[in-house]
Amino acid sequence: MVRPSLVARIALLNVVANGLIVVTGGAVRLTGSGLGCPTWPQCTAGSITPTPELAGHGLIEFGNRLLTFALVVVAVATVAAVFLSVRRDLRRLAVLSLLGIPAQALLGGVTVLTGLNPWTVAAHFLLSMVLVAVATVLWLRSREVGVGHLLVRRPLAGLVIGIAVAVGAVQVLGTVVTGSGPHSGDPGAGRTGLDPQLISQLHADAVFLLVGLTVALLVALHATEAPGRARRAARDLLVVELAQGVIGYVQYFTHVPALLVLAHMAGAVLITVYAARLVWAVRGPASELSVDDHTAVLRTAPRPGAVPRSQ
Repeated sequence: MVRPSLVARIALLNVVANGLIVVTGGAVRLTGSGLGCPTWPQCTAGSITPTPELAGHGLIEFGNRLLTFALVVVAVATVAAVFLSVRRDLRRLAVLSLLGIPAQALLGGVTVLTGLNPWTVAAHFLLSMVLVAVATVLWLRSREVGVGHLLVRRPLAGLVIGIAVAVGAVQVLGTVVTGSGPHSGDPGAGRTGLDPQLISQLHADAVFLLVGLTVALLVALHATEAPGRARRAARDLLVVELAQGVIGYVQYFTHVPALLVLAHMAGAVLITVYAARLVWAVRGPASELSVDDHTAVLRTAPRPGAVPRSQ
């Protein structure tokens, strides 16, 4: 039987792995290596590995593909740990996290086969954000015993959902900005054809809305004396949003240098993580016991219908 504390550690590794593959995927695009392997599932016709003719771009793209296998190993380990523990409530999230990887790989194949079409590239990134959110919720829930009652007032819980929706809108518009900008992933890849300045302004407007909603939530949480976990989650999300906003403005006015774009992608991962944490934080655990103590109680408790031993 796997201890719940070990499940939590493996689940955290799953979060890190899902985040890292997003950043490395960004590095592939920013180095112009998106078609370093021009076909899929092989790298070239008749070769799984890159050929010398593909040079460094082939190695970069192939290296990112290999990271998918590392992600699969971590996801399988997460599922195995969950199923070998008492945490039945985590099984659905663990399986969903694992099943998202082949779906992401197939979408990545479509992206390559369509010559890095900006809309498929955007979908590839957005699915990664969904997997990061699922992995984050899985990790956070693995650290506590079940899901308890709502800790904040219902209107504030609704505001949290609104913030999550706003985060999604910001991410979607961000991918459209990227698909309209200079970093296509390959010199021959197409662009959306949309006006980069107009799309960037819409993206910035969505960010302003997100920051405003988060500030309003933080003020309301303090005014209603909400539990510390909810206030900290809102505060930390706001800090990440502001940092991400600064990076976004700097990259825009410095003509989107590759390193700042990569930092902005890492920031998008962090915003997803902290938004998922905020959604998690508005509900308390089902028990104040630690996960290991709760497991020990379950093991020593008599089974339902068992006949007590005679003394």
